[in-house]
Amino acid sequence: MKIMAVCGSGLGSSFMVEMNIKKVLKKIGVEAEVEHSDLASALPGAADVFVMGKDIAESATIPADKLIVLDSIISMPELEEKLTDYFKK
Repeated sequence: MKIMAVCGSGLGSSFMVEMNIKKVLKKIGVEAEVEHSDLASALPGAADVFVMGKDIAESATIPADKLIVLDSIISMPELEEKLTDYFKK
């Protein structure tokens, strides 16, 4: 399982989301490889799941079933809820 955190430039905010994803995965007991990237490099085959803010989600070329959209990229409760829901599928 590979998860990619995505932001517009692939620097600060996607790295922060990557670190938060790792914390949540550890808490919920899911093992996955986590990376971060810019939106242009976020191609459907690059990961199994993509996590990004709603501000850039509409510009993404990622299928909806592989996409987790965050209303707030700094909200740990929201990230935990959405990752938990995704892995319950």
